[in-house]
Amino acid sequence: MSKTKKPGKHATRLSHAGRDPGRFHGFVNTPIYRGSTVLYPTFDSLVADNQEFSYGRLGTPTVVALQEALAELEGGHATLLTPSGLTAITTAILSFVSSGDHILVSDSVYRPTRRFCETVLKRLGITTTYYDPVIGGGIAELLTDRTKLVFTESPGSQTFEMQDIPAIAAAAHAAGAEVIMDNTWATPLYFKPFDHGVDIVVHAATKYIVGHADAMLGVITMSETATAPVAKTHEILGLCPGPEDVYLALRGLRTLAIRLQRHQETALALGEWLSQRPEVERVIHPARPDHPGHAFWKRDFTGSSGLFAIVLRPASRKALAAMLDGLELFGMGYSWGGYESLILPFDPRGYRSATVWDSEGPALRIHAGLEDIEDLMADLDAGFERLAGAS
Repeated sequence: MSKTKKPGKHATRLSHAGRDPGRFHGFVNTPIYRGSTVLYPTFDSLVADNQEFSYGRLGTPTVVALQEALAELEGGHATLLTPSGLTAITTAILSFVSSGDHILVSDSVYRPTRRFCETVLKRLGITTTYYDPVIGGGIAELLTDRTKLVFTESPGSQTFEMQDIPAIAAAAHAAGAEVIMDNTWATPLYFKPFDHGVDIVVHAATKYIVGHADAMLGVITMSETATAPVAKTHEILGLCPGPEDVYLALRGLRTLAIRLQRHQETALALGEWLSQRPEVERVIHPARPDHPGHAFWKRDFTGSSGLFAIVLRPASRKALAAMLDGLELFGMGYSWGGYESLILPFDPRGYRSATVWDSEGPALRIHAGLEDIEDLMADLDAGFERLAGAS
């Protein structure tokens, strides 16, 4: 859609990528196109199928605008949109596997990804091996002649293990396997998967790209060689996002740089404050020097987002409920990446197989929103008082 790629750094490119005001009477935002039927002007044109748009499910100017912007920002060959982050993940995986094949999946992966592997893929005769996310180049020992892809997520979206993506990609490619990465945490701004050997990148655009907790959307961006198989599967599955959701993602994209900077600053400040609290056993944030995978974050990433975790010292369920139920600014809910702060207890012991989660105290995942940092600290401070009072 955009005639030329705009030069400049992230903030500039976010403001201009995927836009072509001249095509839409000067309006700076691509309009929302709703529709199924697209008319052809002549019989010959219909038979030749030679116009840009042919049917609503196969794309609209709104969809193309976002796809072009994200492909440019991610550094990929092409981007496709899906109705959710999970459909982006499942479509990407299904594009490369058949019955009898084998895949490797990080043990810290987004839990619905694991559920897909253990149900749909298993039913199709595709086997999954979960690996320790910090295995690095040692993953070569797990690759077989049936391994078609390696699924990575760095950091993991609950326990935040950092993966050595270049080493994993090198081993996978040597064995003829594709590498998929869930890059939702870092976004295209803070990590460039294609520069580190990844073949297919997926996002839950529901999170930071939309940024306002008001739309569901998935993104798949592919290298040139991976584009054809993913595009074929995407079309066969009939995937198409809602037009309003695509428009909201385009709108959110324009402010991604400044929002992500604020999320990052608040999360790091909260992490430092929490690390000094007597109620907190440890803070789990890849950008902190005390994180076990900090060296990989520092080497490969250019920033961090608002999502991290803490482990509390042992506390009763009653005390934890007292702390969380009274919070005024931190909501309890799934998802993250919106403007609002969230807090969610989690216990991964029931869905790990290659690693062991051995923390004794309750674990809390925190998303630092755009609220004032002092207000967020005051909310948590009051929560800790309730925690102590109910113990």
